Amino acid sequence: MGWEIVIFVPVILFMVVVAPIWIVLHYRSASKTADGLSSGERGELEDMIEVANNMAERIENLESILDVESPDWRSDKKDIRNQA
Repeated sequence: MGWEIVIFVPVILFMVVVAPIWIVLHYRSASKTADGLSSGERGELEDMIEVANNMAERIENLESILDVESPDWRSDKKDIRNQA
């Protein structure tokens, strides 16, 4: 047996068995990513948006309370940043 046979057989096996499976799996995963969000992912995203909106509202409420209780809190915060 020559070295041509030693190289030829694995190449043929790769082309017949591995390459088609590899190509099918590649395009299947590519089509899944191209489809966008699944319904479960879309639901999770909507939940995260709702949580973020609730947090933004709470922060605004806390800032308004701080504005009444301690009107200089914003300038105090800037002073701390400038000292660091």
